[in-house]
Amino acid sequence: MLTYRELVWNCLPGVKEIMPWDLVARMAENLDLLILDVREPCEFDALHIKGSINVPRGILESASEWDYEDTVPVLVRARKREIVVVCRSGSRSALAVQSMQLLGYEQVFSLRTGLRGWNDYEEPLWSSAGALVDEGEADEYFTVKLRPEQKAPRPDQKDLK
Repeated sequence: MLTYRELVWNCLPGVKEIMPWDLVARMAENLDLLILDVREPCEFDALHIKGSINVPRGILESASEWDYEDTVPVLVRARKREIVVVCRSGSRSALAVQSMQLLGYEQVFSLRTGLRGWNDYEEPLWSSAGALVDEGEADEYFTVKLRPEQKAPRPDQKDLK
């Protein structure tokens, strides 16, 4: 059995990644670049890269094919386009890139460090209302907020798994 981290780690050798500054350059050089945000709609609404499209990771495969309720035509037609997949940290996007490669996408990359890194690089993020998100507000958004029940039991506790 693999953990989530191991699953992501195992897929990385077959996934091409780019850094935030590389994405800035690619956006300037390739006006046809597609930025695919695979976070959940509420996450996308809060903040995203301007011009990106949102297809949640959970429906990515069916959104990438014709004849499904989840079909996203721009994504189905993008198999030969350069695509950069983004998420919060770069993990979901890596898994998404792996799936997309299996589905025949030829130029698909994962944003290493995710939108956290994009924000750390001081690139703009936008809300779905069209407002520029304050960098400090974005920092707060990206701060991990685990509830106690989400944390692994300490070794001195009884196995609560």
